[in-house]
Amino acid sequence: MQRTRLEALDSLLPEQRETLILERLRMHGRVLAAELALELGTSEHTVRRHLRNLADAGHCKRVYGGALLTSPAATGAAIRMGEAGERKARLARAAASIVRAGHIILLDAGSTNIAIAAALPENANLTVVTNSPDACSRILGRAGFEVILLGGRLSQLGAGTVGATALLQIQQIKADLCFLGACALDLTEGVAAFDAEEAEIKRAMIQSSSQVALAMTSEKLMTGAPFSIAATATIEHLILESDVSPERLDAFSQVCGNVLVAR
Repeated sequence: MQRTRLEALDSLLPEQRETLILERLRMHGRVLAAELALELGTSEHTVRRHLRNLADAGHCKRVYGGALLTSPAATGAAIRMGEAGERKARLARAAASIVRAGHIILLDAGSTNIAIAAALPENANLTVVTNSPDACSRILGRAGFEVILLGGRLSQLGAGTVGATALLQIQQIKADLCFLGACALDLTEGVAAFDAEEAEIKRAMIQSSSQVALAMTSEKLMTGAPFSIAATATIEHLILESDVSPERLDAFSQVCGNVLVAR
């Protein structure tokens, strides 16, 4: 039976092999060229060619030894704002639970972080510094907040300010906590984004904060994006959804300081 299966895989057309590889990527988030070569009964060179084709088509990001599924977060902010509202609200409530009275918070742009802005506790003497006009609108008029909106050019992709002005302002802040926004997270490859300027802003926020938190929907886990932000170990508080497998939760718990599950 095993021999018959290997013979069947060996006879696949190149397009069929790429379809199978893409299925593996969607199932596991990451594939290794050596393992695929054994499974498909072909060479690693052939597998790497298939991975290159899939990467050129935007399906994956090539990494050392294999590839990661491309994050679905490449869509514009306006689209993401209308997606998974209740899921992001649950993540936001869990994220807000780590905030303490008197905190200075750096709040990055992003649809989940906008939900966090809405979930932040009132009457807690919080200072919120953000590059997101949408996040500001969720806080203004509520008791116990001082809000600082960072200047700069407004990114079409992330709907947050970017560029030299925002970067300089961030570098002058000493925050207690940063709620980072990110497009992708992988245990090995770390946190990543689709835009170079946004990635630069995020790295500056990390440098200006005592602690870093990241609330992330499940479809972004074990995916990749072109611009690296930070290693996974940089995240002290990782807030995930309840559908994440126990094995994956354990793996992230070994790297991050504190993993919270939103209920």
